[in-house]
Amino acid sequence: MEVNILNQKGEQTGKKVQLNDAIFGIEPNDHAIYLDVKQYLANQRQGTHKSKQRSEIAGSTRKLGRQKGGGGARPGDIKSPVRVGGGRIFGPVPRDYSFKLNKKEKQLARKSALSYKVKDNQLLVLDSINIEAPKTKDFIEIAKNLQILDKKCLFILPCQNKAVYLSARNLQNAKVVTVSELNTYSIMNSKVVVLLEEAVPALESVFNA
Repeated sequence: MEVNILNQKGEQTGKKVQLNDAIFGIEPNDHAIYLDVKQYLANQRQGTHKSKQRSEIAGSTRKLGRQKGGGGARPGDIKSPVRVGGGRIFGPVPRDYSFKLNKKEKQLARKSALSYKVKDNQLLVLDSINIEAPKTKDFIEIAKNLQILDKKCLFILPCQNKAVYLSARNLQNAKVVTVSELNTYSIMNSKVVVLLEEAVPALESVFNA
């Protein structure tokens, strides 16, 4: 499919780029997207949660009352989970939430996410982004020209560009990634995906690797 190329002033350049239908025009697989997003979010979890169980509470193991004749339940020690300040029953323990996902499944998820953006007219292609020094106002000006300032946007660059990255860092709705850093969560979490023209062949080479 062909997509019009814009410049950073939001104007048509008269050029078009050919997007590979095997990447941008497939039938989206919702389950693959779900699994990849689930894995991404699971990998963000530290898993350091911990509560003290009965054996870890500091306190005496002395039996607090007689076994029988008290008129109530049989009393245990002060660390009993039924008492205030006692241990917690089945409390959280440190664990690793990450899980394995096949490479082909992850690729299918990213292709599906990109296809959704093309299908919903939420993908723009820019010829280039020229920011000489890190200035947030320059990046805001580009977003205004593209009419995406008030939307969550994802900028995909072919390689690292420190000036562009630092210019967008203070903006809550903007995120800048390279082709190698692209993931399904970032694509689906954005309202508009802005793809640089030079990133198109780099993206195709990643999926063909």
